[in-house]
Amino acid sequence: MTLPALETRRLALRPIEEGDAPGLHGAYGDAEAMRFWDAPATRDVTETAAHIRNSLAVERRWHGMWAIVARSGGFAGMINYHNVDPRNRRLALGWILAPAFWHQGLMTEAAEAVLSYCFSVMEMHRVEALIEPENVASRGLAAKLGFKQESDLLRDRLCVAGQYRSVLMYALLQADWADSRSNA
Repeated sequence: MTLPALETRRLALRPIEEGDAPGLHGAYGDAEAMRFWDAPATRDVTETAAHIRNSLAVERRWHGMWAIVARSGGFAGMINYHNVDPRNRRLALGWILAPAFWHQGLMTEAAEAVLSYCFSVMEMHRVEALIEPENVASRGLAAKLGFKQESDLLRDRLCVAGQYRSVLMYALLQADWADSRSNA
């Protein structure tokens, strides 16, 4: 399975490459951007490149990662799918932007393109996102995209740098996505 390039009004999404490490380090190397991520901030571009290599080593049917490039110039961040469960037609999404690209609606555009791909091409029934309660921006993005919070706190679900973190489960069903597109 080949990961396609996706286009939005302001963004080009393309399969991540190891050469994207300097751009992605703008997000992965920033402690504030990584505050709610499932790994600590990377120390340098070499460590960011190692994360990209690890991602590229996984078959696309299980994990796909897009570079988010702003048409106005600049490497904005990345969005990925992971935890694919083909039998139940479900997967999870993760996203991150470099701080210079926050509060512009770019991740909404990127996520809409990736959700369209996940529901139409990959034929997923359900897309999930685990979001820490304090991550107001991601919770707002999930709501804007039509995700519904489905759980109370899932205590100590993630362990990041030896510290346990609790999360909330959000999910979007294909039928809800299709309804929202037809009403747009």
